[in-house]
Amino acid sequence: MDSTTHKLYHVHGMDSRDYLDLYFSNKEDMVFAEDTLKFPMAMIHYQFSTGRAEGTFLIDISLGSFIHHLYSASKFFKKIVLLKFQEKCIMELNRWLHDRTGAYDWSHTSSAAAELEGTSHVKQEKEMRLRSSIKQILKCDFEHENISSPVLLPLADCVISVWILEMISKNEDEYMKNLEKTIKLLKPGGQLLLIAALDTTYLFVGAERFHCFKCNEEFVKNAFGKVGLVIDYCAVKRRRNVSDLTDYKAVLFIVGRKGE
Repeated sequence: MDSTTHKLYHVHGMDSRDYLDLYFSNKEDMVFAEDTLKFPMAMIHYQFSTGRAEGTFLIDISLGSFIHHLYSASKFFKKIVLLKFQEKCIMELNRWLHDRTGAYDWSHTSSAAAELEGTSHVKQEKEMRLRSSIKQILKCDFEHENISSPVLLPLADCVISVWILEMISKNEDEYMKNLEKTIKLLKPGGQLLLIAALDTTYLFVGAERFHCFKCNEEFVKNAFGKVGLVIDYCAVKRRRNVSDLTDYKAVLFIVGRKGE
């Protein structure tokens, strides 16, 4: 099936809470933890803890309203801005950010973050640290030249993008345009940390089936080269879980550095 028979995330939106429950929760029947929780957290922690990425300002453009991938970033970047396509995601994030009633429970991921940092006795501090680092949550629109319009953001030392490009791109040309707009947010010498689901064609959230642009590792590497990103690091984790909710084959973590 092509994208015309699927919903488009950035056009139709999705239920942000259902998405979290299906793919990121601590429920016994949630089979994606190795790929959606542990792998992204471990890869990003490695990148920052080894000094491979530096700076003070980070922009995150990721799918939905998850925050667990940013624990390690908040240890090194004192200013984090989140860009989101949906008001529902912004509302969901603000509930967590301000610790309001009904906020999503991320305690299972703060525990994992504490273990990665070797400080499991202070796991509550991980969420507090991340909350203090997030300075803005803004609406974004890739149809605009400035995707955060009307806000003009300063160039970032680092941009993190998780599972968003394949969700908002219908084809190769759109993927390239969206990647180019993403790296425009970076300073010269800044890094893009990208996590992608490889060979995906669909994603279910509730009864709604969403389009995913099917891309493989070679395509993403070539795309980085075409927009002038020098690849610093790359890792692929093959899928082992079984579920009809989505058909990805592997998860890619890749880091590209923008030219000076």
